[in-house]
Amino acid sequence: MKRTTGTDRSITQTWRPATQAIRAGTWRSEQGETSEALFLTSGYSFDDAATVAARFAGEAQGMTYSRLQNPTVAMLEERIALMDGAEACRVQASGMAAMTAAMLCQLSQGDHVVAARAAFGSCRWLVDSLLPRFGITSTTIDARDNAQWEAAIQPNTKVFFFETPANPTMDIVDLQFVCDLAKQHGITTVVDNAFCTSALQRPLEFGADVVAYSATKLMDGQGRVLAGAVCGSADFINNVLLPFQRNTGPNLSPFNAWVVLKGLETLDLRVKRQSENCLKVGQFLEGRVNRINHPGLPSHPQHELAMRQMDACGSIFSFEMSDRKEAHALLDALQLIDISNNIGDSRSLMCHNASTTHYSVSAEARAEMGVTEGMLRLNVGLEDPLDVIDDLDQALRSIGR
Repeated sequence: MKRTTGTDRSITQTWRPATQAIRAGTWRSEQGETSEALFLTSGYSFDDAATVAARFAGEAQGMTYSRLQNPTVAMLEERIALMDGAEACRVQASGMAAMTAAMLCQLSQGDHVVAARAAFGSCRWLVDSLLPRFGITSTTIDARDNAQWEAAIQPNTKVFFFETPANPTMDIVDLQFVCDLAKQHGITTVVDNAFCTSALQRPLEFGADVVAYSATKLMDGQGRVLAGAVCGSADFINNVLLPFQRNTGPNLSPFNAWVVLKGLETLDLRVKRQSENCLKVGQFLEGRVNRINHPGLPSHPQHELAMRQMDACGSIFSFEMSDRKEAHALLDALQLIDISNNIGDSRSLMCHNASTTHYSVSAEARAEMGVTEGMLRLNVGLEDPLDVIDDLDQALRSIGR
């Protein structure tokens, strides 16, 4: 590959996803390095005043300041954009920085948002607590019910905001229906795709306008760094999101960008293997617990829809124990699986959502979204699935299951 091939869209957009994940966006310095270079700098110097003036005016290409551009960060943005089928991408310091930026960059006082009630705890806090402070109202709905989307639309509705599968209930949203409905009413769809990434689901292909990520999860995939990303049209990214990001500063560090670049190289392999492992673990647990929420199992009420939208079941599911006491007892009995509130990791992780990821959500809101006191969420990693199953089996037996 030549020095600038990786940044030539006329070439890179013809590559298949696995190739894009390794080579897209790569720009090589005059040293000809094979691995992406790490540019640890806050600013840049210029040979003359006219050059920097032209760059700040947008009349010339090039770096100005690392809150706006950085070569390592730019490589990651181009790679994620291509993998998602987006015209452009901007990365942020964390997943919640990405969700917040994707929403606040386009909303103003008097606007209205329709949001899925089943969501990551901080996303619900963003909708329920932060947006109202700026005079932005919202309606939360059961996003599985297509009729509720249409019924919730108001004259001032600006955004549909949801994730599919939802964290941690694994509710599935009908991407095609919701995106089509939004377009009919001039509403922007913002989809949190962190549970899948482009390796399993590409919301833009169903008509979504904006796709947001916690790249901390599967994109890094090894529990090393925080990162977020927002993908969309060049107009949205450059004219709506970028002014917000430039002036508020939720930027990703070059080192974290470099780590995520390395993670993307194995994303396809990891996600496929973790999906296979997750299905085996889910099949084992079904019948041993009160209820299982696993989109890859036929018992999931939206299994067929999930499999139409997703290339595989993913690495995450949740299940129900009788109550918090029994859920905590199961966690305490684990020997291999880590108790951790992260997901998308190469290690198997489990947490009790009501006391961790959704602790900041009111008990009433948790009940509304289906996050019960007995719910546990499991991220199945890259270990041998039989070892994960053995650990769950001994833990269940130890508490009388």
